[in-house]
Amino acid sequence: MNMLRAETELYALSWESPRKFLGCAGLVPASRIVIFGAPLDATASYRPGARFGPARIREVSQVLEEFSPVLGADIASANVCDLGDLVLPLGDVTGSLEIIATCSRSIIESGRIPLMLGGEHLVTLPAVRAASSVYPGLVVVGLDAHLDRRDEYLGQKLSHATVLRRVSEAVGEENVFHVGARSWTPVEIHGIRDQNALFQVEKAAELLAVELGDRPVYVSIDIDILDPAYAPGTGAPEPGGITSAELLGTVRALAGMNVVAADLVEVSPPYDSADITAIAAAKIVREAVIALGSRRGRGGASLRGVRVGQHDFESGGRHPREA
Repeated sequence: MNMLRAETELYALSWESPRKFLGCAGLVPASRIVIFGAPLDATASYRPGARFGPARIREVSQVLEEFSPVLGADIASANVCDLGDLVLPLGDVTGSLEIIATCSRSIIESGRIPLMLGGEHLVTLPAVRAASSVYPGLVVVGLDAHLDRRDEYLGQKLSHATVLRRVSEAVGEENVFHVGARSWTPVEIHGIRDQNALFQVEKAAELLAVELGDRPVYVSIDIDILDPAYAPGTGAPEPGGITSAELLGTVRALAGMNVVAADLVEVSPPYDSADITAIAAAKIVREAVIALGSRRGRGGASLRGVRVGQHDFESGGRHPREA
């Protein structure tokens, strides 16, 4: 694969300076996993605020230990860095999606695994398109309380309520698997193959491992897959969900597959009592990073030539917020 293209700009958020995720450095030449935020919140249909999710997840991650007792490893062993949040043009959905796609594709083409923090669920679409352009036959596994398969919502084709419909158009209907869904319309459920709708979360990872083998996988986690008791701070809470312990177990298991990109979306801090949702999200990210980092695979390519904001980096360069 190619190195990150020198002309690609990876923007650090200019109107907010979130601290880095637990145990992460800025730009690390040897990094294999790259965390970045996509603070888009343009099509929320009920409760907005997801654009503040990436910063809050990072902030509360500091309450966690860097070591995972379940995985028996430390986040530092995962070779992970945190680039910060992309600067997205407010009010410009198409422009925002293009920036996310460019960032995701650049990270993937460098041989790294992007782990994106949303933001509303629509941010998954450009990231999936970027991954599928590099990995033919990409499979998308969506952990979500909703199917998100409307053709349009309130007259809009691009919406958090249509994202997995658009994703299925990008990678093929047969390559999208829905895990944990418990809310949909009759139109949304039509046409989904039985084997692609895994409503029992506890069995999903085992079934998918058999079904998918070593195919490249994109994992998208909408935090509303959790019951609102465990994740009240989200845009469209749906009762009857799973516990945080169940989701953590599923994420650890899914990370054992050939995951080439992932995201966690729809944390809405304005509705998050006592940071319950953000802390759950932070632990999910920690476990995913450590599990992905424990797999044998390619190391990162050089970051020489990468630009973050208006700052040019050489190998070993510092993030602007560290200058």
